[in-house]
Amino acid sequence: MKRWIVSLVALGLVVYVGTIVWISIASAGHTSDVADAPEAPVVIVLGAQIKDGKPMAFLRGRLDAAVQLVEDGKARAVLVSGDANGASGDEIAAMTNYLVEQGIDERRIVGDPYGLDTYDTCFRAIHTYGIADALIVTQGYHVPRAVALCRDAGINAHGVNSDCGCATPTLVKNAAREWILAKPKAALDMLWGRDAKVTTPREDSVQLALNVQ
Repeated sequence: MKRWIVSLVALGLVVYVGTIVWISIASAGHTSDVADAPEAPVVIVLGAQIKDGKPMAFLRGRLDAAVQLVEDGKARAVLVSGDANGASGDEIAAMTNYLVEQGIDERRIVGDPYGLDTYDTCFRAIHTYGIADALIVTQGYHVPRAVALCRDAGINAHGVNSDCGCATPTLVKNAAREWILAKPKAALDMLWGRDAKVTTPREDSVQLALNVQ
């Protein structure tokens, strides 16, 4: 009995380490800070919790990075992807309003209300919005997974690290969740090759945003 337990634990460790290595290899050379980011047509901003209709610290950091990328001429359009019916509220409306308040032309912003997780965001970015080349913005510990998932979906993605003006316990909790749960799940999603939880017809809203003068 003990031998079986040891074998299962050993197998679990091998699978876990394998997923970490896989994601690291897939994202290697495709991440940077805002200042060193390459140019791409679109910057994708991953949703996060909001409060009273406003982005919280994690999300503000991502949005501020996106604003800087647009202002620096490194991206022309922004895809804000999250849950429009999230437990904390409408992430898409909160992100769009914040970007507009920071001076981004609303015509350059496209909202995906069904980016229910990072895998779904990447899947829908290419299959629904036709995005083949993009920057994707999130916190540093999350960037490798986001890049790996988007590149696996077929997007030439480059991850951009964003700031987080959040409390240390919150940062530690989220980083632990990333390493213990999210990365192994991402590897399974890539192996499975599932569709997004919500699929919708192809649309040209991102192309229209890119055509704004």
